[in-house]
Amino acid sequence: MAPSGPAGAQPSPAEPLSRSIFRKFLLMLCSLLTSLYVFYCLAERCQPGSGPVAGVPGRGVPAGPRELAAWPAGAQRKRLLQLRQRRRRGRPGPGDSGDQDEQSPGLAAAPGGSGAGSSVVEAQSGTLALLLDEGSKQLPQAIIIGVKKGGTRALLEFLRVHPDVRAVGAEPHFFDRSYHKGLAWYRDLMPKTLEGQITMEKTPSYFVTREAPARISAMSKDTKLIVVVRDPVTRAISDYTQTLSKRPDIPSFESLTFRNRSAGLIDTSWSAIQIGLYAKHLEPWLRHFPLGQMLFVSGERLVSDPAGELRRVQDFLGLKRIITDKHFYFNQTKGFPCLKKAEGSGKPHCLGKTKGRAHPAIAREVLRQLRDFYRPFNRKFYQMTGRDFGWDG
Repeated sequence: MAPSGPAGAQPSPAEPLSRSIFRKFLLMLCSLLTSLYVFYCLAERCQPGSGPVAGVPGRGVPAGPRELAAWPAGAQRKRLLQLRQRRRRGRPGPGDSGDQDEQSPGLAAAPGGSGAGSSVVEAQSGTLALLLDEGSKQLPQAIIIGVKKGGTRALLEFLRVHPDVRAVGAEPHFFDRSYHKGLAWYRDLMPKTLEGQITMEKTPSYFVTREAPARISAMSKDTKLIVVVRDPVTRAISDYTQTLSKRPDIPSFESLTFRNRSAGLIDTSWSAIQIGLYAKHLEPWLRHFPLGQMLFVSGERLVSDPAGELRRVQDFLGLKRIITDKHFYFNQTKGFPCLKKAEGSGKPHCLGKTKGRAHPAIAREVLRQLRDFYRPFNRKFYQMTGRDFGWDG
C-alpha cells in the first residue's frame, strides 16, 4: 500500500497541465523569434560585429548599396546628393570609390544636371546602379539648338536642376564643326545616364547651320529641339557687346549695322543681324522635324518668369514639374534670376560675370530702323510658331 503523507502526495490534475501549456508557449515563442532572426539575416540586414550599425541615416556612417536601398526615399536622396557633390569636387568621401563623375562645365555645375534622378530614388535598382557608377552614355534625346545670346546658357543651367536631366556643360559643336568625327565620338562626350534620365546638350549655332537639321534628323527623327529666342534687336546688341569685350577696336554698332547708312539699308551679312532672322532659319528645320517636336522659349520670360518657362520645358520633355519658383531668386544688381543652390554646392549661384554686362548706348533712330527691318520677319515667325513674343510693341 502506498505511503501516505507529504512524501507520497500526488500532484493535482491541473498542475501538470498548466506547466505543459507554459512550456509549449515558450517553445513556440522561441521558434518564432528564431525564424524572424533567420529571415532578417537572409534579407541581409543584420550586421556582424558589435560596432555601430552601418549606414544609419544621419549618423555620419557611410552607407553601402544594401543599406542605402533600405533607407527612406528622403534619406536616399540626401545621401545621393552628398555622393554626387564629393565626386564632382574630386574628393572621395567615406564609402566612395574615388572615381570622379564626368566633368560638366558650366555653373559650378548646375543643380541636378548630372546625376541621380527622382526615378533613381524611387527605384532601388537605380540607386544601386548610381552608387556602383553604372549607367551608359547615350546620344542626346533633346538638344538646345539656338539661338546665340538668347538665353541658352541660362536655360541649360536651370534645366540641370532637374534630377532626371544630365547634360554636357560645354558646347560640343558636333553638327556644325565636328560632324566628320562620327556619332561614336559625339556619344562619348555625353555623361552617363540611368533609365528614365534624359541626355541633353546645347550648341546655339546649330539653329543657323544649314546642314544641322538633316544631320540631327539622321541621328534620330525623334530628337526634341529647343530654341531660345529673344527680341532680335536686343539680341544683336548683346552679340555686339560680347564681341566688343573681346575686341575693343571693332567698328561701332551703327557702322556694322548698315550697308548704306544714308539709305537705311541693313547689312544682313553681319552675323549679329543675320541670326535674328528667325523665320528664315526655322524653315529648313520644319522640313525635317514637325513643329510639335520643337519648343520655342522666350528669352525675356526666362528672365522675368524663369519658373514659368521651365514649366513649359519640363512638360515638353515629359519630365515631372520639379523646377519651381522655390529654385530661384532675382539678383537686382545683375538683373538676372539666380539659382538658390548650384549642383555640387549648397550655395546660391548666379550665371557668369558676363551676364548683365552693360550694353553700349545706341541711337534711337538706329533702333527704330532695326525694329522696322525685323518687324515682317518677326510676324512671320509668330505665325510659324503659333506664339506672339511681343517684340513689336
